[in-house]
Amino acid sequence: MAEKTNQGYPLAPANGYTRSDAESLQSADELKRKKRIKLAIYIGIFIVFQIMVITVLSLTIMKVKTPKVRLGDINVQNLNFVPATPSFDTKFTTQIKVKNTNFGPYKYDAAIIMFLYQGSTVGQVSIPKGKAGMLSTKNIDVEVSLSSSALSNSSLSSELSSGVLTLNSEATLTGKVELMFIMKKKKSSTMDCTIAFDLSSKTLQSLKCK
Repeated sequence: MAEKTNQGYPLAPANGYTRSDAESLQSADELKRKKRIKLAIYIGIFIVFQIMVITVLSLTIMKVKTPKVRLGDINVQNLNFVPATPSFDTKFTTQIKVKNTNFGPYKYDAAIIMFLYQGSTVGQVSIPKGKAGMLSTKNIDVEVSLSSSALSNSSLSSELSSGVLTLNSEATLTGKVELMFIMKKKKSSTMDCTIAFDLSSKTLQSLKCK
């Protein structure tokens, strides 16, 4: 009878754990593994997102563009010429426009704007150092006086007689674009403008800059 009674009770596992305990351990390990996988996925998504943000910034905000320097509208105050001599002199007001399309200010050094007739200087104007703000245009008002007194060009007489006087304006502006208050990039801006005056009306006929 004692043997039959002992057979009614199952023996406990040798390691002390029941089957349900083993299953619980497996479930806990599986849960940890899934958490590690999720964490790895989140880290991967974050890295990809950061790469995308850096790429967009480098192609837009962090991309440094060369500022542009141009002449603005010209208002002729006086224009005198004598084809027989030949000679001319003129005075006009205009604006030097420094256009900055960067996401940071452009600080430029003082510069000289040269005015030429067929490569020979007929006048110049200086502009002080300054700053064109982020995504803005700096306008510098100047008064320009030009004279042919230093010229010895034989074609000037025929050009004055034609009724149109063509001049050129050139300049190079050097400075630095500052981005995010930490990165500075040197940039040089050049100006090349062609100015045509109508001598009969003593007004500006055309202004083209590149």
